[in-house]
Amino acid sequence: MSSSGAEAAGSTEPLARVTWLFGEPPAPTAPEELATRGSDAAEVPAVARGGFDRINNVSMNALARRGMSVGEMSDYLTQREFESDEIQLEIERLCGVGLLDDSALAETLVRTLRERKGLGRSAISAELRRRKVEASAIEAALDDLEVGDELQRATEIARKRAPQLRSLDHTTAQRRLGAFLMRKGYSGSVVSAAVSAALAPSGPVFR
Repeated sequence: MSSSGAEAAGSTEPLARVTWLFGEPPAPTAPEELATRGSDAAEVPAVARGGFDRINNVSMNALARRGMSVGEMSDYLTQREFESDEIQLEIERLCGVGLLDDSALAETLVRTLRERKGLGRSAISAELRRRKVEASAIEAALDDLEVGDELQRATEIARKRAPQLRSLDHTTAQRRLGAFLMRKGYSGSVVSAAVSAALAPSGPVFR
C-alpha cells in the first residue's frame, strides 16, 4: 500500500510489537529445512517454547517433592489452569522419560505401605486408588501379595500389639486386636488366624 493509502486508512503509526504471554513461540521453519528433515519435521509442537518451559517447571517441581501417578499429575496441572493439549504433551513427555510410571509407583507404594505401615491388601488397594494409580498397575502390584505373606505380616503385627492388651479379658482382647487388624486392611480370615496366633496360651497372659 502507498504512503498516501496508509494515511487515508489512518495507519501512519507503526504497529506495536506483539507480546506473548508465555514467551516467544517457536520460530517458523524454512521450507528448505523441512525438506532436509523429512516428513516428521512437519509436526509443529502445539505448545510455544515459553509455555513448555512453564509447564515443565511446574511438573518437575511437583515430582521433586514426591512421586506422582499419571492421574495425580493430570489433576495437578489442570488445577493450575494449563490447557488440555499442554497437559497431554507434558504427560506424554514425562512418561516417555520414565518420570511418570504408574507400575513402578504402585510397586513402591505396596512395599512401603506393607513394610512401614503394616497395611493389608484392601487398605493398600484403597490407598493406590486414592492416589489415582491406573487400575491395571494396581492389580499387577497386588498380585505379588501372597496370602501366606499377608498372614505372616498380620501375625507379626498382632503379636507386637498383644502385650498392650494384657489388662483386658481374653474376649475383649480378641475383639480389639481383630478390629485393629481390620482397620489395617487385612481380610477376615487372615485377622482370625493372626489373632488366634497372637493370643495363644504361649503368648501374653490375659485375665
